[in-house]
Amino acid sequence: MQDVAESQAALEGVLKDEILRMYQEIADDPSADFHFYHGREAAELFGYEAQALDSVPDGAVASFAGVGNPHLRANIQHGETVLDLGSGAGMDAILAAHEVGPNGSVIGIDMNPVMCRKAEEHAEEVGATIECRQAPMETLPVNDNSVDLVISNGVINLSFRKRRVIEELYRIAKPGGRLSITDIVSGKQLSQNIVNDPKLWAS
Repeated sequence: MQDVAESQAALEGVLKDEILRMYQEIADDPSADFHFYHGREAAELFGYEAQALDSVPDGAVASFAGVGNPHLRANIQHGETVLDLGSGAGMDAILAAHEVGPNGSVIGIDMNPVMCRKAEEHAEEVGATIECRQAPMETLPVNDNSVDLVISNGVINLSFRKRRVIEELYRIAKPGGRLSITDIVSGKQLSQNIVNDPKLWAS
């Protein structure tokens, strides 16, 4: 049993390293070829309005690598506290910051400190304020019952411990708080060669 646990921990470490590498590569060179939609083309495909994308720095839009549009049903209100789980270069977080206004707050979570800096810099470019906290999604540095809304875009599927992630989201949500999540769900068990392939898991 211990050997199985050690093997899974080792695989999880390899996958996390690949996730960090791949999404930073998208941010560093968004014009490169990837085997999935990204950038403005993907955002428009997923229903982001052109006017909204124009309100975000080009660098953040070009680095977008989500799988949907959590804003479509988020119903963000002025003054709310919003958490963007897996904020990357900051596109979704910046859009949320525009919606919550000066009396609200947006917290980004990303396990890559480079991406956190990019997200905050992109926000500053358009006069928005977000706070990005470097952390794994399974252990959020956020107080209990403190968040009105959690948005997430294609991130929870990357975790080996999805139940733990969901438990964390319910912990930090205020009573009556909301989750607006877009993600990829498989209707059948994935083969082991897919599970063990860092590139396929990370994308």
